[in-house]
Amino acid sequence: MIDFFKKEEEKAIVKAIQKAEKHTSGEIRVHLERELDGYGVLDVATEVFYILEMEKTEQRNGVLFFIVPSEKQFAILGDKGINEKVPDDFWDDIRDVLASYFKNKQFKEGICRGVERVGEKLREFYPYQSDDKNELPDEISYGD
Repeated sequence: MIDFFKKEEEKAIVKAIQKAEKHTSGEIRVHLERELDGYGVLDVATEVFYILEMEKTEQRNGVLFFIVPSEKQFAILGDKGINEKVPDDFWDDIRDVLASYFKNKQFKEGICRGVERVGEKLREFYPYQSDDKNELPDEISYGD
């Protein structure tokens, strides 16, 4: 496991995910990867997206925050359903939010703020329904 977040930071991120998902049928995951092994961050993030089976949500509205701390790279990927609905510059805005926090080494704060912003947008397009179920785990996942 990648030793990046303190336990209380990890708990705060999971809590941010749960809070965001409380108002939407969308699904948010955070994944940390050890290294990119010479591949591009988007290529590896896309592979992880499918390994985590994020494309299997009923409304195709999963969002992945993919972070490689050792290489100071990250990506944010949305599935087909959410990508078809958000404005073209939405993911750039989320990227910029994370980058502004990451520059100051405020990783937990950046992820929590990014999750909050994504949750707001998911709520707009995919509001919570009484029969919604949590389709994906809220815990942070880790690569090798």
